[in-house]
Amino acid sequence: MNIICDPERKPGDKLLAKMEEGAVICVESEGIPSDRVEVSLTFVSPEEIQQLNSMYRGVDKVTDVLSFPQYEDLNQLPEEGGIPLGDVVICTQQALIQADEYGHSNEREMVYLFVHSICHLLGYDHMDEEDKQEMRAKEDQVMEKIQVER
Repeated sequence: MNIICDPERKPGDKLLAKMEEGAVICVESEGIPSDRVEVSLTFVSPEEIQQLNSMYRGVDKVTDVLSFPQYEDLNQLPEEGGIPLGDVVICTQQALIQADEYGHSNEREMVYLFVHSICHLLGYDHMDEEDKQEMRAKEDQVMEKIQVER
């Protein structure tokens, strides 16, 4: 998997490796070869994510993470070459606030937000209760496998 990050806003190698480990499990569980997958990962300020949230979702407030899938349906994935799965934008400050609120490590929150976003890029959502439970189960399974639990 190729995670493309701005070198000036790139997290530490240990954190990025855990994020990648979780993402690999996500995509491979969907039958997608992880060595072909590319994901853009950007870390932003509260002001930047609020602007993006307002622009793309019509919600004028700070959020923790935004996901921008490249494909609406996994059947659209190219059969050969790279698979640009989409873009993930994480608000670092909001993630740190949430880690404190939820009583777990900063690493756990950042990795969880990335796994959550990868699930969105793969077509998972949490708009209704059934979908939310399915997505949450997948996230929990991945977090357990990479040993970054609550």
